[in-house]
Amino acid sequence: MPSELNFSIAPFNTLTANQKEQLTRHVDIAYFRENDIILHQSQSSESLYIIIKGVVEERSNDSGEIYAHYTHDDIFDVRSQLEGSVKHCYHALEDTLCHLIPTDVFLSIYHENTDFSAYFNGSLAKRKALLTQANQQQNLAEFILTKIDDDTIQTAISVDWNTSLKQVTHLLKEHNIDALFVELNQYDPRHKGNKYSLPIGIITRTDLLHALVLNNHEPNHPVGPIATYPIVSIQKHDYLFNAMTLMTRHHVKRVAVLDNQQLVGMLDMTQVLSLFSTHSHVLTLRIARAQSIEELAIAANSQTQLINTLLNNGIRTRFIMELISTVNEQIIEKAFSLTIPKGLHDHCCLIVMGSEGRGEQILKTDQDNALIIKNGLEWHQVNELMTQFTQTLLQLGYPLCKGNVMVSNPHWVKTEQEWQRYIERMCTEHNGENMMNLAIFSDAQAIAGNRDLLTPLKQSISHQLKDNELALSIFTRPALQFTVPLTLFGNVKNKKEGIDIKQGGIFPIVHGIRALSLEQGIEKNNTFQRIEELNSRKVLEHSTADNLTEALKLFFKWRLRHQLKNSQNRVSNYIHIEQLDRTERDLLRHSLHVVKKFKEWLGYHYQIRD
Repeated sequence: MPSELNFSIAPFNTLTANQKEQLTRHVDIAYFRENDIILHQSQSSESLYIIIKGVVEERSNDSGEIYAHYTHDDIFDVRSQLEGSVKHCYHALEDTLCHLIPTDVFLSIYHENTDFSAYFNGSLAKRKALLTQANQQQNLAEFILTKIDDDTIQTAISVDWNTSLKQVTHLLKEHNIDALFVELNQYDPRHKGNKYSLPIGIITRTDLLHALVLNNHEPNHPVGPIATYPIVSIQKHDYLFNAMTLMTRHHVKRVAVLDNQQLVGMLDMTQVLSLFSTHSHVLTLRIARAQSIEELAIAANSQTQLINTLLNNGIRTRFIMELISTVNEQIIEKAFSLTIPKGLHDHCCLIVMGSEGRGEQILKTDQDNALIIKNGLEWHQVNELMTQFTQTLLQLGYPLCKGNVMVSNPHWVKTEQEWQRYIERMCTEHNGENMMNLAIFSDAQAIAGNRDLLTPLKQSISHQLKDNELALSIFTRPALQFTVPLTLFGNVKNKKEGIDIKQGGIFPIVHGIRALSLEQGIEKNNTFQRIEELNSRKVLEHSTADNLTEALKLFFKWRLRHQLKNSQNRVSNYIHIEQLDRTERDLLRHSLHVVKKFKEWLGYHYQIRD
């Protein structure tokens, strides 16, 4: 049993040597028997308490409401140190031993050390940032956080539309490069009507070889018609990781780098891979080259290894989520192309929903998918092929959906007109099943086939729910149904299972943000992007948006870590409190308070009363 303060964990790891010595000189130890009152409501507090051993409960004397439980290494009551009096009652649930830091010593260090005070003073986002900074490792995470700058890009070399193939070849050799940019002229039909893309194409050594040898173009042929257009681009000062994700998603090896709308350089996959060695691009190459489901399965089964590599090297959970979401898209799209005849691809659209539709799936969870069939197509074998496709995804490691939300279920396979009618019914007939299915479909993302078929359906949902306060109120209600497990020990129903972080934390945020996004007509699917958009529209205050973002990232991180540790049951949403250290328990408690406040705000916003 330690008799000295632990200076290795936040916020005590921010103290100077003199401040540590000051604390060590003045710290005391106190013992409390089971049921002893440690702090009475409204009394003045003379010390800050840090638990060495035991459990302490914080509750209201007036209502009896339990606010929190504290255990090994937890700190209480910081509020009374700053405000002068104790707001709630603290009593020992079992024999408890505590360090006592005198209030005057605590306040002295609090006012001297801004990092120390920021830990107690800041929002969840600031507190997590301090912990991340304290624990940051000099490893692969440094690459992930590296931004695109002049040191990581090639200088932009461009030629005009009429430059000959021979001249381009000489330029590539002279500058020892594999590609350069081509400025499209005003008559190029590819640029007409495309107001969103820069009038710039790209030509590579391979393009030149094909033009001269396979297509028999003369060396003096202009390069313009051969250049690939439009190009994939990224902004300077964006993350290298995002550049890699773009290349992976668009199946390209190079991206143009822009400074606002000015072309400033090029970044290619070889450069990125020379700095980043997680082999994620190797995985996507295996997916692209797979000629059979068996070959695709080999690639798909290596995902967990990639996730472990990223997580163990300190890569942020949201970055992992983005990369794995892109890989999942490619696996499912490839499975679709190997299963469904090519002639049908333009006449149907495969959509994924749920966490995969939001781009928030990391480990493979239940299949959630549906099919949109173009009006007028007579497809007699659709049920047979969709059943085969569902079994193919199962072979690739995607479990069957317990709710049967899969293309093998005819209910989730409809023509455009049938989907439009069903959307109208879901938005007007407010029963439980319709509300649940509306929530599922509102996260839909087109992943294979004719992706344009989804757009009018998403627009229809937005139109149906705009200013529909009754529907939105009923739609939002499930986010308020689950109790936030704020008493981390005493009120957990099954201590062996732990806390259901999906019910208590993830779902209220995801569904509440989903409802607000539908109300606002926001087209984005990802919860983090929805929060950013709601903040930019002043629906959410900046501090609320920051705290919701940080809380959700923490919930995802802890759930993933526990799922990987308990590999026999990876679909579990339970986290075990005893596996969290004191700083993580502190963050969990803070995060759950964020969820509780958000639920209260949702209830007020949509006038939901129990």
